[in-house]
Amino acid sequence: MLTAESSTARETAHALLTDAVRAEASDLHLLAGHAPRLRVHGELAAYGDPVDGAALEAMLRAVCPAASVEMIDRSVHEAARRMGDELVHDLDFSYQLDIDGMLHRFRFNVFYAHGSLGACIRMIPAQVPSVQWSGLPEHIVDRCVGFHNGLMLVTGVAGSGKSTTLAIILERMVRMYGCRVITVEEPIEYVHVFGDNALITQREVGVDVPSFAAGLKYGLRQDPDVILVGEIRDQETAQMALTAAETGHLVLSTLHTRDAKGAVSRFTDLFPSDRTDEICAQLALNLRAVFSQHLLPSATPGEKRILAIEVMFNNLPVASAIRSNNLVAMGDAILTGKSDGMITLDESLASHVQTGRITLTSALECANNPTRLNAMLGQQSTNGKRR
Repeated sequence: MLTAESSTARETAHALLTDAVRAEASDLHLLAGHAPRLRVHGELAAYGDPVDGAALEAMLRAVCPAASVEMIDRSVHEAARRMGDELVHDLDFSYQLDIDGMLHRFRFNVFYAHGSLGACIRMIPAQVPSVQWSGLPEHIVDRCVGFHNGLMLVTGVAGSGKSTTLAIILERMVRMYGCRVITVEEPIEYVHVFGDNALITQREVGVDVPSFAAGLKYGLRQDPDVILVGEIRDQETAQMALTAAETGHLVLSTLHTRDAKGAVSRFTDLFPSDRTDEICAQLALNLRAVFSQHLLPSATPGEKRILAIEVMFNNLPVASAIRSNNLVAMGDAILTGKSDGMITLDESLASHVQTGRITLTSALECANNPTRLNAMLGQQSTNGKRR
């Protein structure tokens, strides 16, 4: 059992983070009274000795920004609860640490569960990965780098690599063209470098700016060419993103949806129903592309997960479907849009199965249309059931 007296709190925290990086984990989970859990290539596994509550609190206090340290103080938290004060139940912050001569960043979420302290820590690679490492199609990235205005969205569940995709595209834009970039993130993940022909300002929600919407609003006054918004999660941010796209800026952001066409319905759902036609008309004009991402277990145990992707570009059939808010027509436009660079999720999955990167079982569990996927692979499912 790791206790507050085991060693200095900062050294213990650094040792856990170092071990997680060396294990190629994507996340480190800490919960008082339990052994740490590492998520490696999508799988959770216990690691090391249990950590008691006092040791966990000391570790988190040692790495937490001074301005937020009271959130981790159990006595302050309990006193506020007893007095009926409004509590900040979760705390997000970033941290960086030199490991093996390379600077690594970490995104912390600190929380209470049944009165016990816990933390989920996302590992952020020291450098923006290459296109080849990510599995993104090279020609798709090149096309997106050529966008100079409008709105581009990357969708998927949490942990599907959305931020990494945006970072890869943004880095290539800066390297190829040079531009003025503003990012609004919660917290800042990848730290971007730039040369003499570019300028990047990275702002953190809760530290440098109060909200995504405020970061967008004031960012428009800072001469941006490109604005990256960590996530569109409310009406105000969605409206500011559309406004920025309409006024000649390129806006990159993320949403939580399962497929590309779902990004349109999710976006419009952020607004009152009487504005749906208006928002659809604006999206039809300003949306440039939607990526929908899934990370699937590799067919080779122990290897990193494989990216399956659906890509929708805004051509005439897609724009017409968006304007009429017709999701079925949108899906059909993706199916028939291969000549315009579009990729269906099932096509991506079929390619990975054929090359042996993922198993048929994983592909069928993720597919939009398992029957169509089986047809692509020249196989039949038994009684229409997934295998």
